[in-house]
This record gives sequence, structure tokens and C-alpha cells, in this order.
Amino acid sequence: MSHVPSTPAVELPTDEDLVLKVIPMPGDCNANGDIFGGWVMAQVDQAGSVLPARYTKGRMATVAVNEFIFKQPVKVGDILSFFSKVSRIGRTSITVVVTVYAERYFSQGQYAKVTEATLTYVAIDENGRPREIPKD
Repeated sequence: MSHVPSTPAVELPTDEDLVLKVIPMPGDCNANGDIFGGWVMAQVDQAGSVLPARYTKGRMATVAVNEFIFKQPVKVGDILSFFSKVSRIGRTSITVVVTVYAERYFSQGQYAKVTEATLTYVAIDENGRPREIPKD
């Protein structure tokens, strides 16, 4: 009988914004039965765009994924909580850190950090060119 080491439960952050909650389904699995990393990345990109939208007040685009770390696998039925915080606001771009916590289906109330990423978004005009972020 194999022993799977338990991961210590972590506290959810209080200094970041909860921007998305989602439950992955069987159709989101990879060949190993875990949730496909690309699916997680897409959710992180959506979650990461929430706070920059408050500043750009218009179109924006993801221009960089500066860092993406998968710490633990995500399983079908996990309740994922995506937290975000702005780490930098430039003239045309905003960088955010997104942290993902899984509340395992069979141990609700306990959280494990599963993913963290740093992404940069740029405000764009109607022609797709960078534009300044409004100052108000």
C-alpha cells in the first residue's frame, strides 16, 4: 500500500482579492487523470485579468506570463479559489500575481496552494496598440 504524503493545510490570504472560484470537471483531465495544466493556465489568465480591468478601463491583452509554478496536482472536484494582487502598474502595463488554492472535495475547509503565477497585461487601443492607463 503506497503512502501519499499529506500536505499541510494553509490559510487563505487576507491581503489579496478573491477573483474567481471554479470546480474542474472530468472533461478537464489530462491522460494521467489530473486536471490538465493548460486548463489551469487558462483559468489563471482569466483570474489575472480581473484587477487590471479596474485600471485599464478598456481593452487589454495578456503580454507575458512571467512565472508559472505548479506546486501540486489539481483533481476533479477540487474547489479552486483564485486570489490576485497587483504587483506593478506601469505607463501601459499592469503586472499581477495570481495564487490558486484547492479545497479538496473530501476535506473541505482545508486548503492547499496548488499554483502561483505572475502575469503582465497591457492596455490596448482599438487597433491593438499599447495605450496609457488612465490616471483616475
